[in-house]
Amino acid sequence: MPPRGPLTGLTILDLSRVLSGPYCTMLLGDMGARVIKVEQPVRGDDTRTWGPPFVGTESAYFLGTNRNKESVTLNFKDTQGRAVLERLVERADVLVENFRPGTLERLGLGYDAVRQRNARLVYCSISGFGQTGPRRQEPGYDAVIQAEGGLMSVTGDADGPPFRLGVAIADLVAGLLAAQGIVLALYARERSGRGQHVDISMLDGVVSLLSYHASMYLTTGVVSRRVGNRHATIAPYETFDASDGEFFLAVGNDEQFVRFCRAAGLQDLPTNPRFATNPARVVNAADLKARLSPVLRQRPRGYWLETLSAAGVPCGAVRDVAEVLSDPQLAARHMIEAVEHVALGPLKVLGVPIKLSDTPGAVRTAPPVLGQHTDAVLRELGFDDGEVVEMRKNGVI
Repeated sequence: MPPRGPLTGLTILDLSRVLSGPYCTMLLGDMGARVIKVEQPVRGDDTRTWGPPFVGTESAYFLGTNRNKESVTLNFKDTQGRAVLERLVERADVLVENFRPGTLERLGLGYDAVRQRNARLVYCSISGFGQTGPRRQEPGYDAVIQAEGGLMSVTGDADGPPFRLGVAIADLVAGLLAAQGIVLALYARERSGRGQHVDISMLDGVVSLLSYHASMYLTTGVVSRRVGNRHATIAPYETFDASDGEFFLAVGNDEQFVRFCRAAGLQDLPTNPRFATNPARVVNAADLKARLSPVLRQRPRGYWLETLSAAGVPCGAVRDVAEVLSDPQLAARHMIEAVEHVALGPLKVLGVPIKLSDTPGAVRTAPPVLGQHTDAVLRELGFDDGEVVEMRKNGVI
């Protein structure tokens, strides 16, 4: 029997939708937790309709963040539906929601109300701006948070407009922090016996990613500007054109720069005071690139990747998604998995990125179709067939 994930035995009640919450609960499900995803009857999670592309009737977007979950349709705004949800709350270890602050409180399902039913419950709220502060009621949309959080101001060409990242980083980092916060709260529960409220703000998460940009401003007053693919404090550290494509050159220190110059036939550069040290190279980055670009364009990308790697100089091809997912390294790391989907048959999904030696996570089940597990979960909660039929007739499920 294969080892079980470290969260095996825990039940996650997932009231979230779209990306931040579902990404969080997927990570917990990967590590063995049982995730019961509560969705609106008929409509389901918003992302079930986000497309194209679709695989049959299933959205590729939805399939990307909802493996290892059970789908239960439930209108918990209805009195009967709320009674069902309350039974689920009593049995859950964790509740995850990403409604606008105050929404669940108005339904009698906020943290203060819910913990009266289950004092051990870890209740995680994800929102755009957090549960406190003057902007708590504002909705959280990834691109808006990237803009408001400063990421767009440092992303893009120096002489061009700001850009958002090509992935929904505000949502994803909120999901990552939520998963971390939940595990921390569960660890604390082992000692105290009590759950607690985990409050995750997308804005907080994005601001935490500013890292050295924030530090430079807080300590020196310097405001970071866009520098394209360059690094603000390291050079050469950016994309270059080979004769047949782009690659990224990441020279992190003076020793690597000497090795790079030797491999590229530019032995005179390390002795030039304008390029001899990293601070000097940063100040003279434009002139440095002008010296390097004509040389690097003379040979194909494969030549530079092989030559520079052999010299111990960090570099890598700029690859598209198809190239990345075809990399044998990912296959060796089990980062592409196959599962059986109830409607689609064999389905490829991403693997588990956290590798644990004794209690590894696993992709156990495919993303569910809408309401796939409703009847089974209701019977588990003690509802008989007649009650299930009645709830379906009344639109509760």
